Amino acid sequence: MSKSVVVLDYGFGNVRSAERALARAGAEVEITADYDRAMAADGLLVPGVGAFAACMAGLRSVRGDWITGRRLAGGRPVLGICVGMQILFARGIEHGVESDGLDEWPGTVEPLRAPVVPHMGWNTVKAAAGSQAFAGLDEDSRFYFVHSYAVRQWELEVRHPAIAAPRVTWSTHGEPFVAAVENGPLWATQFHPEKSGDAGAQVLTNWLGTL
Repeated sequence: MSKSVVVLDYGFGNVRSAERALARAGAEVEITADYDRAMAADGLLVPGVGAFAACMAGLRSVRGDWITGRRLAGGRPVLGICVGMQILFARGIEHGVESDGLDEWPGTVEPLRAPVVPHMGWNTVKAAAGSQAFAGLDEDSRFYFVHSYAVRQWELEVRHPAIAAPRVTWSTHGEPFVAAVENGPLWATQFHPEKSGDAGAQVLTNWLGTL
């Protein structure tokens, strides 16, 4: 039986590309900001493009922050993509202005320090040990990135033996940055799996397999 996925429609993100990619991976997909539909779906995908602060404002305008928090509190899967990943962190700094994120993870989204910005194009990643997201892929797999900001330092330390530490995947453009995180029901990618060909399709298939 195929899994149901809602792509959260809050005005920021290429929702149609995400819809098509998830459908190709076998999901039943709906694009909506309806609270009840988003809560009832097996999985919720939160896309995002543009500025951190604008995305947060758009998300709050449809209660997306509440939906995301409620789903995660109940162990219900959520996948954030691109700026949809960035807003999961505590704060973002753009043009010297600091904005609050959803604070699911500590950390700051900051400008990438690289000779060429934005980071636009295909890049490899260093997958976390035991990663489910990158299962079935090799280290030469490439993913499509479009971003000028990133999380350059992972700040969450998990020291309790009964709590599994998040799996953090890295990439490099000028400097290392967080490319993906797997944290129980919450997954996120800085790259666009829906634009990353067969490798991205495998990541989406792997996510659907957890629903």
